[in-house]
Amino acid sequence: MPVTIDGLVTQALARNPELRYYKAEIAVAKAGRKSAGKLPNPELDLEVGRKKVTGGDAKAEGIAYSVTLAQPIEWPGRLGLRKAIADRDIALAELGLERFSAYLAARVKVLGYALATQQEIAATAAEVADRFTSVKEVVVQREPGGVAPMLEAKIIEAAEIVIQREAGEAAVEMQEALLELNQLMGRRADSPLQVQRTEFKPPSRTELVSLLNEAARHNYDLLVSAAELEKQGLQVALAKNERYPTFTVGPSLSQERAGENETVIGLSLSVPLPLWDNGQPAVDASIARRMQGEASLQATMREVERQITGAWLLLETQRKRLDGWKPEAQQSFAEAARQADRHYRLGAVPLSTYIEMQEKYLEATEAINATRLEVLRAALDLEQLVGTPAVKTSTK
Repeated sequence: MPVTIDGLVTQALARNPELRYYKAEIAVAKAGRKSAGKLPNPELDLEVGRKKVTGGDAKAEGIAYSVTLAQPIEWPGRLGLRKAIADRDIALAELGLERFSAYLAARVKVLGYALATQQEIAATAAEVADRFTSVKEVVVQREPGGVAPMLEAKIIEAAEIVIQREAGEAAVEMQEALLELNQLMGRRADSPLQVQRTEFKPPSRTELVSLLNEAARHNYDLLVSAAELEKQGLQVALAKNERYPTFTVGPSLSQERAGENETVIGLSLSVPLPLWDNGQPAVDASIARRMQGEASLQATMREVERQITGAWLLLETQRKRLDGWKPEAQQSFAEAARQADRHYRLGAVPLSTYIEMQEKYLEATEAINATRLEVLRAALDLEQLVGTPAVKTSTK
C-alpha cells in the first residue's frame, strides 16, 4: 500500500534509532543537573588504638579512639555556577535533538519525493521502451522488402537500448533512495516501500534580509554556539571561584581509657593551603576557551549567512524555471508522445520525429521532476538554516 510522504516522516520520527541517542543525551544531562545541585558528601574519620601510660609505680593501658564527622563547605556561589552549567548542558542536548529531528524530517521528505519521482521516471522509460518494442513489428511489415524497413527497425532498436539504459539508471537511483529511507525509518534495508506522490507548493517569496534576521534568532548552529559561549563564560566564573578553598568543618570526639577516662569534644576545621597550585592556570585555560567560543560564534554566523544566501539564490533560480512551465506541461508531453506513436503506425509521421518525440517526452519528465525536487530540497535546506517554519513547504 503506498505511503504518503507525511506518513514516512511520522514513521521516521517514531522509529529512527539515532533519535534514541539524542534523547539519552538529554537524560544524561538531566542526571548531571541533579548531581550538580547536591552538596558534597560528609566525611567520617575514625581512629582507634590502645594507649599505655607508665610513670613512677603506676602503669595503665586502655582503648583510645577519636571520631570526626566533617562537612565540606564550598565557597559561596560555586554550587549555583555548577547548576547553571548543568542547565546549559540540558539546553544543548535539547537543541541537538531538535536539530536532528528537523534534519531527519527534511531528509525523509526529500528522499520520499525523490523515490516517488524515480518511480515515475522508471514507469515513463518502461512505457517508451514498450512502444519501441511493439513498433518494430510495424516497421518490418510496412514494406515487402528492401533495406529501409531493416534500417528503421535497427534505429528503433538502438533507441530502445538507450531508453532501457536510462530506465536502469532510474531504477538504481530509486533503489539508493529506498535503502536510505529504510535506514532512517529503522527498517530492514531490503524492505519494500511504495511512496504516494505528493506535490509541494514552493514557499512564499521572502526577502533575503528577513531570512537572515530570522536565522540570527532561530538557527540551530547559532543557538548551539551561543549556548556554548554562555557555558564557557560560566566556566570562567567557576574557575575563578574554585581558586578559593573548600572548608571542611565538623564536630570531633576523642576518648582515652588508660587508668582514667579522658574525653575531648571539639570542632575540627581543615582548609588546603594554595602554595603550589593557586588555580590561575585553570582560569587562564577557561578564558582561552571562551575566546575560542567567541571566534567560533563569529565564524558560524558568517557560514550561516553564506549558506542561507546560496540556498535562497538557488531556490529563486529554480522557482523561476518552474514558474516558466505550464502546469499541464508534463501531461501535454505524454499526450504528444502517444499521438506520435499512433500517427507513426499510420505512416503519417517520419521515424526521426517519432523517436525524437519519445526521447523528449522522457527527458522532459526527468527535467520537470528534477527541478521540482531541487525546489523542494532548496526550500527544506532554507527552512533548516533559518530555523523557523516561515519557509516551510506545505502540501496541496
